[in-house]
Amino acid sequence: MAAKRILLLAGDFVEDYEIMVPFQMLLMVGHTVHAVSPGKAAGDQIATAIHDFEGHQTYSEKRGHNFTLNAAYADVKEGDYDALLIPGGRAPEQLGTDESVLDLVRAFAASGKPIAAVCHGPQLLAAAGVIAGRRISAYPACRAEVMLAGADYQALPMDGAITDGPFVTGPAWPAHPAWIAQFLKVLGTTIEA
Repeated sequence: MAAKRILLLAGDFVEDYEIMVPFQMLLMVGHTVHAVSPGKAAGDQIATAIHDFEGHQTYSEKRGHNFTLNAAYADVKEGDYDALLIPGGRAPEQLGTDESVLDLVRAFAASGKPIAAVCHGPQLLAAAGVIAGRRISAYPACRAEVMLAGADYQALPMDGAITDGPFVTGPAWPAHPAWIAQFLKVLGTTIEA
């Protein structure tokens, strides 16, 4: 397996599990992962939020860990990476207001490189206008945005995921086993037992 270079795009109040688990898992299987956030450099931290499902009408939110970025956003170029990963939480709605972020997402989509997004991550794909005609899952509260962006919203179980071409999406962190497995498959990563 050839190691891939993956860009992980996040911001303050990214969902804790949705940044920590994929970051560590992709490193574990030998990929290089650069975690970046606009206006931040390597060594800077972003705050995370923990979203949980506790029987309320929607998820609850608690303060999570700090996550230390390992690369500078200012240095990022789509051509230096093989794939893009967008975790959820509250960060995607803010990232979607930054034109440089939208241009970066559009560059990955135009290149046909794999893009994995989970939970609220597809909000950023919708804001960038890159999912029209695709089958895309997201947290149910993002359904309208996904549909308004021209995608076919997939109402999956919380532990489900879907791949459509280069896009790998899932509704929330319980989907990690399916979502990460499908992303690894799109990346061409094989794991021997």
